[in-house]
Amino acid sequence: MAACISSTSLPTAIRYAATTLDIFIDAIRLRPRTRSSLRGHSTNCNAGHAAPTADATDGELPASDLLSRFSGIMKLFPNRSRTFFPEPGAKPFQSDPFHYNLLMKAFSRAGRPDEVLRLFREMKESKCDPNVLCYTTVIDALVASNRSDEAEKVFEEMIDSGVTPDAASFTVLVKFYSFYLRKFDSACEIIRWMVRSGCDPDVVTYSTLIAGLCRAGMVEEAWGVLDQMLQGNCSPNAHSFSPFLQAYCSQGKIEAAIRLMESMRSIGCPPDSVAYNILINGFCKHGYFNEAAHLLENCVSDGWEPDAVTYNTYISGLCKVGRAEDAFKQLEMMLQKKLCPTVVTLNIVLDSICRESTVWEGNHHLERSLELGLEVDVVSYNTIITRLCDIGKLSWVLKLVTDMIKKGISPSTETFNIMIRSLCKAGKFRKAKCIFTSRGFVADTITCNILIHEFYMAGKIVELHNLLSGVDMDKIRPDSITYNSIIDCLCKKGKFLEAINYLRSVEDGFPSEAVAHLAYGLVRGRKIGELLNLFEEMLSQGLVLDGQAFSHLIIAFCRNGSCQSREIYKVCLVLDKMLGIFAVDSIKMVFL
Repeated sequence: MAACISSTSLPTAIRYAATTLDIFIDAIRLRPRTRSSLRGHSTNCNAGHAAPTADATDGELPASDLLSRFSGIMKLFPNRSRTFFPEPGAKPFQSDPFHYNLLMKAFSRAGRPDEVLRLFREMKESKCDPNVLCYTTVIDALVASNRSDEAEKVFEEMIDSGVTPDAASFTVLVKFYSFYLRKFDSACEIIRWMVRSGCDPDVVTYSTLIAGLCRAGMVEEAWGVLDQMLQGNCSPNAHSFSPFLQAYCSQGKIEAAIRLMESMRSIGCPPDSVAYNILINGFCKHGYFNEAAHLLENCVSDGWEPDAVTYNTYISGLCKVGRAEDAFKQLEMMLQKKLCPTVVTLNIVLDSICRESTVWEGNHHLERSLELGLEVDVVSYNTIITRLCDIGKLSWVLKLVTDMIKKGISPSTETFNIMIRSLCKAGKFRKAKCIFTSRGFVADTITCNILIHEFYMAGKIVELHNLLSGVDMDKIRPDSITYNSIIDCLCKKGKFLEAINYLRSVEDGFPSEAVAHLAYGLVRGRKIGELLNLFEEMLSQGLVLDGQAFSHLIIAFCRNGSCQSREIYKVCLVLDKMLGIFAVDSIKMVFL
């Protein structure tokens, strides 16, 4: 990692440093300064990067040799190749669609959709007509950055320009509707449109829809898409089955995942390393470490080769349960297999050390990363910053942010989200507002979710509205957490009517998670009449209730003690109404 800051990033770095200094200067200035702490401060200055000794009760934390051992392993490898991204404002080598698309793809991988749009605009201005590949790259970059309206406009422009979509461009739309909007009917309509246009959906198109359904927990519907895929004479590959494996492992259905892997072999579609990585992650998540070890030991006979992701996944699982020695044995296995540990591996080890509360050890090694030959990134710093915030050492975050800027690493939106959340929980709302309103910081959906929850629960509603009024909400799409947070906050404040009206105003129209949260809040607030009216309204609109609403509602009734009292009739009444809605929808599905 470069030790100096490039000229293009210097103004941004200065703004970051100045803003952060303003935020934390009060914490440093108001810090209690006893004689002993002054002596400690003097010692720290002379010691350079010694661990802070501000609190006499902190004591000396036990030094871990994990990172030292890791850096020793890293030094055995040659210099690793780094991923270089083009500078903002870069021009293609030649003014033709191929070179424009090449550069746009590079910016898209770097997460710079504005640069992709700049090149797309310059391309058209220079009378270089974009082809279907260029349009697909632009749409994909906009979809990945959750800029749905712009993505749809570019697709419409492609059609209006007479450029015929291909399977790849249609697949991007399928991903857009299934992954991001969860409008699966629209995604299916895109596939039917492909067929009508004479463009047969390929394995990637179907697999994309399957992945979107599985991510939404609609596994049975995903199996239906696989059946449709087979009927269309499109053979699935290992990638097609990965979403099912992911869904089963996430739900703890490990045996079902193993059976699926066996079925894949029997039908001539052997699992690839991605499938095995998913299974190993599932093993680790649910404590099946012996099974994970057995899978790795028998990889050759099973016909697959573990990669760096495999070992990172297994090492992460071992570190999370405190099995550091076993984790380092796996690092040695990576070394034997000539697999180079990456910055991801470093971040896993850092996270493990922080979980053991030796945050200063991790901090110390971050500061010495260049000397040790460790290549760190913003995730490494975010790991330490998270732990510093967790233990209330907010003033020391400034030093760490300054250190990362000196190394040429710009703080990410996640970095500032971590600090905003920690400051709000510590009651330092003024400082959180300073970060939020600072130049150079671009808020995202997570930022808004943090502010909504923390400010609302603290009763700072006017301040919250003032903060969010300055946000370009066209670029921030509310997600399920946004809806749930607002409804939870309103219900906890006893503003049930406002919660119901808010749910009515949601663009997606009664999203299932939000309905479940509102049902929970209404039952806890003993607003059964309002809940029944809500269900009547949903029934009149032909809407669906899923298992989440049932689960949340039953939990709420149990916590109210209604299931073991004379109020049991209320439980039965509400459940009958819910089952009525569910039954009506099921009948509709049969006839459709």
